[in-house]
Amino acid sequence: MKIHLVVINRIRLLFAAFYELLAQRWKKNFYLYLAALFTVFAIADTAFLHVTQEMRQGAFDAMVRYRINPPKPDPDIVIVDINEASLAAMAKDYGRWPWPRQVLGEFVEQIEKQQPKAVVFDILFSDADVYNPGSDAYFDAAIAATNNTFFPMLRLDPDSDALSQIKPAMIPGVTPFTEPNPDATVAVVLPHFAAALNGGRLGFHNIDADPDGVARRYQAYHDDYGWKMPSLPARVASELGWPPAPAQEVLLNWRGKPFSYHYVSFSDVYADLGRKQKTRAPDEFKGKIVIIGSTAPSLFDIKPTPMSKMHQGVEILATAIDNMKHGDYLRFPEARIAYLLLTLALVWVTAWAFYRNLGRDKIDRLFGLSQFLLIGISYASINLSNTYINLTGPVAIAIAFFSIARIYATGTYKALEQNMVRASAQRAGELDARLLLIRLDASRNYYTDVTLERIRNGLERTGTESKSVDVVKGIQKGVWDLFEYTFAVSWVTQDDAASARIDADLEAVLAALPVLLKKNLARSENVATWFAYRGRIAGGDKARGSWRVLFAEAILEWEKQQETKT
Repeated sequence: MKIHLVVINRIRLLFAAFYELLAQRWKKNFYLYLAALFTVFAIADTAFLHVTQEMRQGAFDAMVRYRINPPKPDPDIVIVDINEASLAAMAKDYGRWPWPRQVLGEFVEQIEKQQPKAVVFDILFSDADVYNPGSDAYFDAAIAATNNTFFPMLRLDPDSDALSQIKPAMIPGVTPFTEPNPDATVAVVLPHFAAALNGGRLGFHNIDADPDGVARRYQAYHDDYGWKMPSLPARVASELGWPPAPAQEVLLNWRGKPFSYHYVSFSDVYADLGRKQKTRAPDEFKGKIVIIGSTAPSLFDIKPTPMSKMHQGVEILATAIDNMKHGDYLRFPEARIAYLLLTLALVWVTAWAFYRNLGRDKIDRLFGLSQFLLIGISYASINLSNTYINLTGPVAIAIAFFSIARIYATGTYKALEQNMVRASAQRAGELDARLLLIRLDASRNYYTDVTLERIRNGLERTGTESKSVDVVKGIQKGVWDLFEYTFAVSWVTQDDAASARIDADLEAVLAALPVLLKKNLARSENVATWFAYRGRIAGGDKARGSWRVLFAEAILEWEKQQETKT
């Protein structure tokens, strides 16, 4: 046990010596050096490092996930779900997935009778069903009779573009954008069916994740070789007369966790459509946007999103269409320069507060309030508007700066404080000392540590001369309890000219005292008594003993003065 204590003691001594060395080398300039270092990092992070980008994304995910009042999913968007229950129910007659296309053709024919606004397939019909050509022909004829069916196409890796024989101009719905290259080819997977191609209601249904693998955005269109290639939601928007997306890529405004939209099971609807006596509403899909897709885990259409690690692809498509319809995508202003300036302001204001020693409690309180306010602004922006003001980067950098500065301030507090005892020990010969004792009446007010620190800090910052301001709080037992709530202000000098300035400084402290008391105490009248004492002390090794004697002499003289008055 003793060895353990010895080790701990040595570690503490090493840290104390280390902080003493830092204090001697850098003093309070450390905060300015640290602020300069963080300034370089903030500029580099804004320009090319992007270290805080992942933090911003994580904060965005949390704020979106825990919004107080997220927008409601559009009730006119219905997802016809090829779920596991449908796969099991349909397997008796049609086998496992994929089913013969005639099943889907019959489904389209029947719900078209209810006059839906759009029927959107989230199924890529890339190949022919060589075992059921008649079934494919049925499906082709069924969709040829419609003018509101939409089909996806898949954009492959652009590295494969040179191997493709498909030119953008060959794809229905693709239009020239900016200096189109007529000879360029693109690697895409188009629907197999002629009716889908002839209808021209095609769009990409790729879901591109951010570098961390989370899908947060949706491409409204691709700009490939000067050709504008629309996404499936953008194609639906164009056909239905909705305003186009404001940018090539939009930040999705999520309606909630998975299964927030209205779902119906494909097998249930299909079975009812074939009955003579139907049990479902005859206008169930009238005026609706019907999205046919799958949530069955076995079909692997699942992506991580801010709302869930397993978000169904069909619902991501529904969210994009919903956003297109209402134009309420989340805006995410880059504002890099504004964020950089805010970061630098937080860093340098905090550095200035530490450099000027505004007081530990005040610095902690103001810094904590500022960070709470900034995070509150971010959270309020995504709850009260569609614009997300992401202040995570500035907050993260400011907290990192504050943490390092606070560690340095705590470790070097003793070495950097204005301590007249230490100043006396560093000088030789006889010194001129002043001691001002200020006692507060304990029966007039309740004194908190924060209140005493505010008064102490105010006294220390008053005047122009270097001085120590210490407070005895009255929480000690025995003899020290006699000095309850007493401020001890001390000066020391060897210069006659400085002695005159100290006298003026002492008068300034006494003049500031009533103002500080009135500002910080509920009852400030006649609450303080004070006594100033001047004496000679020895410098160097005898300084500590001399100050003890001086303090005792001051107390004795003060007591004599009070006895004389009484």
